[in-house]
Amino acid sequence: MATKNDTPQPNDETPTNAQKDPDTWVTGDETMTGAQRSYLSTLAEEAGVEMDEGLTKAEASKKIDELREQTGRGINH
Repeated sequence: MATKNDTPQPNDETPTNAQKDPDTWVTGDETMTGAQRSYLSTLAEEAGVEMDEGLTKAEASKKIDELREQTGRGINH
């Protein structure tokens, strides 16, 4: 019988989707998700830049990272 302690626990070395390079995503060339579009729209508005509606998932992820850095939104201080 397995217990909670038998379940592998993530650690700092366990990659998450947020840590993987978007250029290596299997689905990175697909159209960005609705969640990405919504968040990117918010960030673009706050940054005062125009949003590119034609981004792929990977491109949107990179742009989100760029705009988060620029706006300070979602970054732990």
